Amino acid sequence: MAYTVNTLAKLSGVSVRTLHYYDDIGLLKPAYLGDNNYRYYEEEQLLMLQQVLFYRELGFPLTDIQKIMSNDGFDKIEALLSHKLVLKQGLDRTQELIKTIDKTIAHLRGKTKMRDEEIYFGFNSEKQKNYEEELIASGKVIKAQIDESRERVKHWKKSDWDKYKNDHENINNAFAGAIERNLDPKSDEVQRLVRKHYDMIKAFWIPNKEQYIGLGIMYTEHPDFRKFYERFHPKFPEYLSKAMKIFAERELS
Repeated sequence: MAYTVNTLAKLSGVSVRTLHYYDDIGLLKPAYLGDNNYRYYEEEQLLMLQQVLFYRELGFPLTDIQKIMSNDGFDKIEALLSHKLVLKQGLDRTQELIKTIDKTIAHLRGKTKMRDEEIYFGFNSEKQKNYEEELIASGKVIKAQIDESRERVKHWKKSDWDKYKNDHENINNAFAGAIERNLDPKSDEVQRLVRKHYDMIKAFWIPNKEQYIGLGIMYTEHPDFRKFYERFHPKFPEYLSKAMKIFAERELS
């Protein structure tokens, strides 16, 4: 059975815009183009898209996915077994987090008493530590700035974090809209968005020109950041990084 791009988008949850982009970069070509010039996808393409989604879920950037899947030795079954192993490891950690939630609820209701160390069972402290070490090693920030960031938000309440998350989401959606409208990153409208982005960063620490440019580069290079930003638009990381560089060179010292 063949599916149009619109039908595949509904079936997979991947937007038409993203499927077009995957076609443009050669990551997922349709099986054929119809007489009406519509893209049509068959089972082979559906399975390849599934592989793309698995790799995206595991944090791989699109460039790496393309290299892996275009390799002559790529085997779908071996890839699926590998995905299963990684997801199983993630499931184990998720189950630990669920146990921590249940214990915390019982603790807050006065039914049990948690040990202090139990409060953080299941959290990936190693991952956070790696982020910080990467930032320091890259020269983008210094340890004092990370300490400053912790100090600035240590008294934040849930409402503060919710507002930050909502504002961040709105800015990112606005950037995605700018990409769709083909706005130049140096345009006044986009640069106003970058100003809002910079002001949000300042809630944690105040980057100088080199650090803000470096942060933008990290958005394009680090798989976790790429995964986060590409959910707004496939071209988002590079677009934001370029806009941040323009802003930094104009406004920061």
